[in-house]
Amino acid sequence: QLHLVDSGGGLVQSGGSLRLSCTVSGSPGFSLGSYAIGWFRQAPGKEREGVSGLSSSGGTANYADSVKGRFTISKDNNKKTAYLQMNNLKPEDTGAYYCAAVHRPRGTLNSADYDYWGQGTQVTVSS
Repeated sequence: QLHLVDSGGGLVQSGGSLRLSCTVSGSPGFSLGSYAIGWFRQAPGKEREGVSGLSSSGGTANYADSVKGRFTISKDNNKKTAYLQMNNLKPEDTGAYYCAAVHRPRGTLNSADYDYWGQGTQVTVSS
């Protein structure tokens, strides 16, 4: 069983940057290196959408077309923390952002593939 805590959201102007963090805790001895990570977001009135996924090894990342070239997903297994660096933010990036984890190699953009979820952190981008 894992516990995920999202942080780092806030209010930023269009063109600005934010770095989201996802701190993961679990049973003693668990390794974040065994878990794929995903970041998702949900805007008001819209369905949750996949933003980025990272393989358990950290070697393969995938991104939604809308964020490619602007967002970077990463994780530090020693710190048991995953990150989403968001640059050149746009108003359409506004929403609640959630990290997720699953004990499998592939990180996907499909929310149904993930077992553990953070509580979310709000990102608001003003124009």
